[in-house]
Amino acid sequence: MRADTKINRSTRRGTRRRSVPMLRTAPLPVLVGGTALALTGAIGLWQILPGQVAPTVGAGHGRGMSQVGAFDSAREGWTAEEILGHYYPGATLGQVGPTTIGVRLQAQDDATLDTYAAAGAQVAGRMIGPGEAAHLTPLPDGGANVVVTTGCDGEVLWQAATDDPFVYPVDAGPGRPAGEHLTLCGGTAYRGALGVALEGGAYRTVNQVDLDDYLAGLLPAEMQANWADQGAFEALRAQAIAARSYALAENRYTYAQTCDTTDCQVYPGTVKEDSRTTEAVAATAGTVLLRDGLILRSEYSAAPDGGRPADIETFAVGPAPGELVETAPAPPAPTYPTEPDPTIEAQAGESVIDAEYRRIGGAESAIGAPIGPEMQLPQQAGTYRLYTNGVIVATKTLGAQVVDFSTLLQLVPGAGDQLPPSASGEPKVTTPEGSAPTDIAPGEGAQVPAHPDGSTPGAGVPPADAPPAGAPTPGAGGVPPADAPAQAPSGAPVAGVPTPGAGGAPVAGVPLEAPVYGPANPAAAPGVYDGE
Repeated sequence: MRADTKINRSTRRGTRRRSVPMLRTAPLPVLVGGTALALTGAIGLWQILPGQVAPTVGAGHGRGMSQVGAFDSAREGWTAEEILGHYYPGATLGQVGPTTIGVRLQAQDDATLDTYAAAGAQVAGRMIGPGEAAHLTPLPDGGANVVVTTGCDGEVLWQAATDDPFVYPVDAGPGRPAGEHLTLCGGTAYRGALGVALEGGAYRTVNQVDLDDYLAGLLPAEMQANWADQGAFEALRAQAIAARSYALAENRYTYAQTCDTTDCQVYPGTVKEDSRTTEAVAATAGTVLLRDGLILRSEYSAAPDGGRPADIETFAVGPAPGELVETAPAPPAPTYPTEPDPTIEAQAGESVIDAEYRRIGGAESAIGAPIGPEMQLPQQAGTYRLYTNGVIVATKTLGAQVVDFSTLLQLVPGAGDQLPPSASGEPKVTTPEGSAPTDIAPGEGAQVPAHPDGSTPGAGVPPADAPPAGAPTPGAGGVPPADAPAQAPSGAPVAGVPTPGAGGAPVAGVPLEAPVYGPANPAAAPGVYDGE
């Protein structure tokens, strides 16, 4: 039975006593994962001024919790559980685990998705740099066409088709900093991933986002955050539980669970986020309303008369907490086969660094496993990625090259705090024969030093008249002095690139017939190397 208690409730007309129903708590196991399957419920937005509560939009449908009534009750000492028990008599409280939902962004209907992030992002299996924009157009097969530009309106850097029609932040976890949020070109920012879909031939944009990240953007758009400063924090807690339940009880579309307007629940992305409403979300983490063990579609409104208890039997219900399945807003983990696959299909969507890493043997190669995402070189001269025993650097001129940590620090002096513990001292990535990787000079373009005869190494084949690897250089004063900077001798192989006919040993696991990426063989990486 529902437990009833009595509290004193003050009103402007005096003090009276009212019976306050308490919600029963259904002891359900907390999930380790779950998928939010929807949203709805909507509601008017209220502006609170000193000494009054006044609606800024319509009063709503009047079913379920009244936001104004919740405000009044909270100020008179009611807890969130008491507020919900009054408006949803017979409901119980349950728990769900972390989960994500898909939100249709209605203002984006019939438009392409154009987005970027200050910290960079991921799309089509590739990293894009800070400020670089991804433009996605949905395809009938469920995939998307992708075009990446410098800024929202800059030059095209690359384009591809992908079967994963989402742009992901550099880190898919919840509660990430603002620099990692995806921002619509000319619009607002969103946590989580942004993607595209087709609905009857019409373009749709979807925000796939952690449920509590979603509520952090929704709550201050449905209730004023400053209610917390006026003795009504419990009203914010009640709103968080009702909104979470409403979201999980619906499944509006095949591609998303809810929308972002008053047709569902008002959700403007991150623009209204406030620490006070975020605290209310965190204070109710995982808590939902249930009817007969199923998540209640707990409608609510801005009814100015305080509303009245609802007949929850007339409300729809969603899945049971245990039926939710986690779908995190994260890209699929990259895989690196031990045997290189030279087909165009296998290389589609790879960055040139990913392609080189796969070619030299992936995690089984000398440089080991990746320890971070691809990062931008200074002056956008190229990109690099750290691995446990070395670095792969890629530029338009040279393609991808394996270098050591010392070389990286010449190119990116501020990268020291990114290096693994193994980088102490002067580590080198070497081939099985002990040959050092090529040093890449710092500065724009990140060019490999020229041979004494003026030729440029890195294309995989040394000049015809080059001396044997390690031999004194004719005309250059013989053997260089002992204190000369470490550098591959004339004709020595570039790390990770096989050198036919020069006796240089490639990195372990790299077959001699493997394609070389670079200006000498642009066709070896279709769709990746642009030949410039």
